[in-house]
Amino acid sequence: MAASNLNEELEAYLKDHPETRYLEALIADMNGILRGKRAEREDFHKLFGNGMNLCASTTILDSRGCTFDSIPYGVNDGDPDGKGLAVPGSLGPVPWVAAPTAQVLVEMMNTDGTPYPRDPRNVLRRALQPLTDMGLKPVLATELEFYLVEHVTGRFQPKMPRIPGSELPQPGLQYAMMEDLYEVDDFLADLDAICIAQNIPAGAAVSEFAPGQFEVNLHHVDDPVLACDHAVLLKRAIKAAAGKNGLGATFMAKPFAESAGCGLHVHISLLDADGVNIFAGESRDGTFSERLRHAIGGLGALMAESMAIFAPNANSYRRHAPGNFVPASPTWGPNHRGVAMRIPVASAANTRVEHRVAGADANPYLVVAAVLAGIHHGLSEQVDPGPMTPERAEIGYEVTVPIRWPLALDAFDQGALLPRYIGEKYRDLFSRCRREEEGNYNAEIPTKDFDWYLRAV
Repeated sequence: MAASNLNEELEAYLKDHPETRYLEALIADMNGILRGKRAEREDFHKLFGNGMNLCASTTILDSRGCTFDSIPYGVNDGDPDGKGLAVPGSLGPVPWVAAPTAQVLVEMMNTDGTPYPRDPRNVLRRALQPLTDMGLKPVLATELEFYLVEHVTGRFQPKMPRIPGSELPQPGLQYAMMEDLYEVDDFLADLDAICIAQNIPAGAAVSEFAPGQFEVNLHHVDDPVLACDHAVLLKRAIKAAAGKNGLGATFMAKPFAESAGCGLHVHISLLDADGVNIFAGESRDGTFSERLRHAIGGLGALMAESMAIFAPNANSYRRHAPGNFVPASPTWGPNHRGVAMRIPVASAANTRVEHRVAGADANPYLVVAAVLAGIHHGLSEQVDPGPMTPERAEIGYEVTVPIRWPLALDAFDQGALLPRYIGEKYRDLFSRCRREEEGNYNAEIPTKDFDWYLRAV
């Protein structure tokens, strides 16, 4: 969008919200965590004009917000600034803070005005380009699972539903229990109000497969970058609504050992230049279309080397275990939540793939970049997906992709396909950062070491 149009967006917003005092400029880092800075009113125009100075290393931080010693970005290069530019259409109010405040997503540019290649939005754009060159437009949406948590007697636990008429926790999973939604009705109302105010197209909410676990779906859009913008803003909105109600919200992949993990599911279809869904139709054997089968074949081919993106931190791999509806091999089939690439029940025009591998803790931009890479590879190379898992089939837990962090990073480093889409430089940067975080995490001595070993060893 031209700078003049961006300025018009800002002026229109300030006309409707003349009391606005601050503007929060937000950008997703390598982990998908939103970071940024708060600007005063006299500086708003910078974000909607030539750009506001932001530390370029903001996009390259670990899960604790620290820079990395093993890369030349941040401390070792003097931490230079880039330029943060407002993302069109992302300007909205921040209703949970005391002073009248707005927020806007920004994308990072180099000081010469060229796209900053380490901004996850630009990594996704790069991965999208091969499909664009084929005349294809992805239509996608994400589903995010999360827990509402409370701190009770010195430990974090899920926000447990209560037995009516008491403060006693209600046992059992109680999947899709409407009363569980009623118990957090104030949270859901606050979340709905935030999403409306910030133009986040959130849809259905469901009580998920564990006490205190919920899922919120986003509507499909025909812009993958925008779909991921919606995902990171929804995470922020959920955390804000939870805080307003005295709760925490977490998108950790596996916050509680005894409960289900949290996934980031991506629903995606492809439209041709005429707006026709190329996944619709049947193949020669009467099942799904050849192009859908090839797309799934490509997703399977890239699954192993993409696991470091789908599962980016130490906790991510706790989700990968039998019985959790978390696949560890490139299985696929219709209407089956145990496979990696599920074909949901839908009309021909809405035929799509649901990619079910990534955790809710993953960076949506990078997850979608890997998904688009797999689809393009499958279409361009006509990759066979292997046998389909029939509907209602009983399947075991087969592990053919790495489900431990160092092994996933090894597969990521050795992969020959994904770097063609995200770039070898970004592949190497991501690997070095994640390996350093893995080393730092494992250098800590957890309490369990004393529980298991102090007396006996």
